[in-house]
Amino acid sequence: MTGRRRFDLSDPAFDVTSAEVHAAREEDWYVETTWGWAVLRYDEASAVLRDRRFRQGNARWPEQNGIHSGLFSDWWGETLLSLEGDDHARIRRLMLPAFRKRAIEAMVPGFQALAEELVDAFAPRGLVELVAELAEPYAARVICRLLGLDEAHWEQVAHWADDLGASFSIDVGNQVPRIEAAIEGLTGYLDEVVADRAAHPREDLVTALVQASQGGEGGERLSRRELDVALVFLAFAGMETTRNQLGLAVQTLLEHPDQWRLLGERPELGRNAVEEVMRVNPTVTWVTREAVEDVDLHGLHVPAGGIVQVLSHSAGTDPRAVPSPAFDITAERPPHHGFGAGIHHCLGHYVARTDMAVALPLLARRMPDAVPDGPGRWLPVSGNTGALSFPVRFTPGH
Repeated sequence: MTGRRRFDLSDPAFDVTSAEVHAAREEDWYVETTWGWAVLRYDEASAVLRDRRFRQGNARWPEQNGIHSGLFSDWWGETLLSLEGDDHARIRRLMLPAFRKRAIEAMVPGFQALAEELVDAFAPRGLVELVAELAEPYAARVICRLLGLDEAHWEQVAHWADDLGASFSIDVGNQVPRIEAAIEGLTGYLDEVVADRAAHPREDLVTALVQASQGGEGGERLSRRELDVALVFLAFAGMETTRNQLGLAVQTLLEHPDQWRLLGERPELGRNAVEEVMRVNPTVTWVTREAVEDVDLHGLHVPAGGIVQVLSHSAGTDPRAVPSPAFDITAERPPHHGFGAGIHHCLGHYVARTDMAVALPLLARRMPDAVPDGPGRWLPVSGNTGALSFPVRFTPGH
């Protein structure tokens, strides 16, 4: 019976990839947690994420952490993560053109040149602090290009995004002043960009959303408040997630040196490597859903308002769905849950998949004998995780 286990997801020492989680998965498909229930197996995870009796469960995240009012609480409730129904669908439709496959594929040569530029800067040293010198500037400059922001401002944008990333922390209750300062700073900066695009339109996402807020041709509109919230959310979520996932990807690949070397020799495996890394070591360690009515699932009763967390790693390594779950960038796998699923599937998934598929093979080729240079500093392996610093050493000259 799963009743004998109860996971404390708020404990910084709790590891959602641990043997304890795997053992619970063998006992049953779910386990009780400090925030409702956690889904541990692949098939049940897929079903919950697509079940319309559940909605995106992030809206109550501030409340669950004792934050009931204020700038952060109000802003959080208006982001795409929290919206449902017609408003969610309308805002998502207005943003979608910038995230289409053809638009992102056109940016690939620029991603390649950017990655080469960053690696060239540290390659002669044979040593890199991967977060500060590669993952953060790469992710921040990509999101600046995507939105149409001045790339020269990437460091300030990254700083705000990093502080906003505390929104996903299991320590969020203690991070509110930092988060709210970042919301104010990034909103103020983007207000200036919006004013510029209103006066001087360009071919970029900010211009497209500004025109939607002014009543563009299709009839659908964004309010000015919706525009501000959407831009701040895109700037931080796109940068934060990619930065964290790049660090986790290199961590995983360096733990499997044969896979790292193979990726350097066969860059066409880049996309598969991204999927495999996100299956076993995702930055989004759980995906939240909230029951909108009483739900009975395979012996579990979830009352209306009940919270369910899909544990991404546990589902992705479930031997029922992946009979040979060992890390292998050449293997074909069922889709992972790292970008969610259903109507809340991550809007920017193709950007993240593509820019990481460019950067990882390049790193593997330029640093074929790379090894960690010490343990680095890491966020807890619960909530949204990733590296705070990750030094890596290698032989120069590749």
